[in-house]
Amino acid sequence: MSFFTAQGQSTASKIPISDVLEQITKTHSIKFNYESSLLKNIAVVPISQDLSLPATIKNLEKQTHLVFEKVSDFVYSITRAIRFCGYIKDSESQEPLSGATINGKFAYAVTDENGYFDIELKSLNEVLTIRHIGFKTIERQVRFFNLEDCETISMLIQQEIIAPVLIETYLVRGIDKRQDWTTSIDYKRFSLLPGLIESDVLQTVQALPGILSVDETVSNINIRGGSHDQNLILWDDIKMYQTGHFFGLISSFNPLMTQTANVINNGTDVALTDGVSGTIHMQTDKQIDSKFNGIFGLNFLNAEVFSNIPIGNKSSLQIASRKSLDDFVRTPTYDVYFDRVTQDTEAQNNVSNVTNSNQEFDFYDASLRWLYQPTDRDFIRLNFILINNDLSFNETANINGISRTRRSNISQNSLAVGLNYKRQWSEKLSSSINIYNSEYKLEALNADVLSNQLQLQENIVSETSVLFNNLYEQNQWRFNLGYQFTETEVINLNDIDLPRFVRRDEEILREHSAFGQVWYKNPNNDFSIRGGVRANYLTRFEKLIIEPRLSIRKSIGEFIDIEAQGEFKHQSTSQIVNFQNDFLGIEKRRWQLTDNDSIPVLQSKQASIGILYKNNGWLLDAKGYYKMIDGITTQSQSFTTKYEFAKEKGSYDAFGFEFLFKKTFSNFNSWLSYSYINNTYTFEVLEEIEFPSNFDITHSITLGTTYSDTSWNISAGVNYRTGKPTSIPLSDDEIDNDDDVNFDEANNERLLDYIRIDASAIYKFKLSNALRSEIGASIWNISNRENSINNYYRVNNDTVNRFSRFSLGLTTNAVIRIYF
Repeated sequence: MSFFTAQGQSTASKIPISDVLEQITKTHSIKFNYESSLLKNIAVVPISQDLSLPATIKNLEKQTHLVFEKVSDFVYSITRAIRFCGYIKDSESQEPLSGATINGKFAYAVTDENGYFDIELKSLNEVLTIRHIGFKTIERQVRFFNLEDCETISMLIQQEIIAPVLIETYLVRGIDKRQDWTTSIDYKRFSLLPGLIESDVLQTVQALPGILSVDETVSNINIRGGSHDQNLILWDDIKMYQTGHFFGLISSFNPLMTQTANVINNGTDVALTDGVSGTIHMQTDKQIDSKFNGIFGLNFLNAEVFSNIPIGNKSSLQIASRKSLDDFVRTPTYDVYFDRVTQDTEAQNNVSNVTNSNQEFDFYDASLRWLYQPTDRDFIRLNFILINNDLSFNETANINGISRTRRSNISQNSLAVGLNYKRQWSEKLSSSINIYNSEYKLEALNADVLSNQLQLQENIVSETSVLFNNLYEQNQWRFNLGYQFTETEVINLNDIDLPRFVRRDEEILREHSAFGQVWYKNPNNDFSIRGGVRANYLTRFEKLIIEPRLSIRKSIGEFIDIEAQGEFKHQSTSQIVNFQNDFLGIEKRRWQLTDNDSIPVLQSKQASIGILYKNNGWLLDAKGYYKMIDGITTQSQSFTTKYEFAKEKGSYDAFGFEFLFKKTFSNFNSWLSYSYINNTYTFEVLEEIEFPSNFDITHSITLGTTYSDTSWNISAGVNYRTGKPTSIPLSDDEIDNDDDVNFDEANNERLLDYIRIDASAIYKFKLSNALRSEIGASIWNISNRENSINNYYRVNNDTVNRFSRFSLGLTTNAVIRIYF
């Protein structure tokens, strides 16, 4: 349709526009500037002279689709309307962005499913604003766009400030070293690690130097020689007290929901507290997705589903869930995991005249994230997570000729809710508030069929926290200032019906913290220093703890970086073991608050120095560190031999060296990592004042390679480490006068060395334009080596019997996922 025909009018009644302009010039004493060819062959319906000048101009614009722009009170310019079209895409994924809004001064457009838009504008000087929830707003004059063709415009993701990458593909694709001294795992880009077909965060971090698990579980991760309770585990800024399904064999955090994870083992940001050994901060996607999409996955352990549901253009809801398959089918993989969990526990091996039957195990989790961006400056995130593990079995015994059956069970669950609000006051200043409540409960009902006794045990943690943080950026400087309040309640219950015994301990600790931090990076970005201090006040003990923290990085030439880090940290909760058969022996650790006496406040001091070389696909990263942790107890250190029943407090010193050597060539990543640690306990009141830590894994070596292209991810690797320290009975004098095991020197022997070979592969393909899929398989411990991970001794009929627990044997798994 011609731009110059007035709708509903016949051309017979029209006159040349030049005649109309001449009449307007005389009537209103103004002048029009235009190119003479612009008005050629344009006719309009005559306009009443009674109309005002603005109404007259508006009438002409409507009839001609020309643009009349007021230059001054006496001059108007006339130009053609500017047609502008383009495609809006995500700068990272290059996916089209539907629902993006394009605003001019007088016009408005919205992109379609292909990211396309078309808009008419009046002036090259007009400012065009392009917006999409979750992305940085673009504001630019029309003259600076390409008006000849429909150009592609890329929008940058609007999210919390993330430090730039220092080393991309630190280990495999998706694992990077960032300039904020963290190791970051991005599961959108993640390829594969040996033995894994799921993006399990707590399994993945164990591939990094200095991080391992002495018993091969995700609920006992040891960072630089620390116990698992010394790690701060965060899920979208919510502190989590439960980390595993299958009581520790797989992560309890749904891999379809968790998008990134940051690992910190020194030089922690002052906004973070707890975790005297290290921090694992898992985060969900911060981008609001305006398109519906979903994932369905199935492996030999569980089924899982994820869905993104857009709510208008400013909000989206993500829901994810997993459920074990035991209710429907029991796979060989499931049997192997179940046997590993119940190995050498009451659920598997009861006393001789009691038989177990009808063993059932179930786990599930559900997580929700709601994102809402009401304006360009405000962002709201709401999180919810539910985690549950249940194991039950029947105990049957023949008593006086009568068969009696009782059912025992253990459950472990967590429920947490978090709310985060961020306000961008200006380009330089932003503020955020984070509020969460985290609830954890471990409960076991032990039915002793022989004595007709029921024992109920509970361990409950409830924590509420509020964190305010302000960030100001000026040139090369970045300043943080904030405050945090945390209230933690821990309840421990032991209830026995015959004979009647009830003990319930309830403790509450409130803590106030203020922190400040300065981060400077020079203009060349070859020198960076971040320093801060955190002041913590524990109201119950009227105790003030000051924690300075410092991180420095300097580049030497193009290929070498050196760094130094140091920190002081503390924490008020720890896990203890009262008896090895507590909670049916399956999850015997219980959380306990400090009493500032028999269970001290844990306090750490750590320093490290490192050098990093990178060039042409080669990477060498080496670090040395020294760490001191004061306030540990024997009950928190997983003793199963000597000092198993001791209740003393002490400390440990750990110094070590970490080394990573990696080469990237074509589609291959190959790496060799090595860790050395010397980890020594000090307990002043024990028989041996100093002796090796239970987590003193002196040597640990990992060798792996991964192949990755657009369709295939294939990975294989070998893990080796020295056996953990253990105590053995004294030769020729194994039983003491109290008929207990008479041990030799503490931890003077070691278990056999640990060796494991793993492999995995995933193939990705398209089912249709709207559907894609991937299938994968993994083999854990290909050689089926029987790796001993723990041992203990018991006296039976004047004889000392040795018992051992072993890691997973040959374990296979397979997965299929459909993306829609």
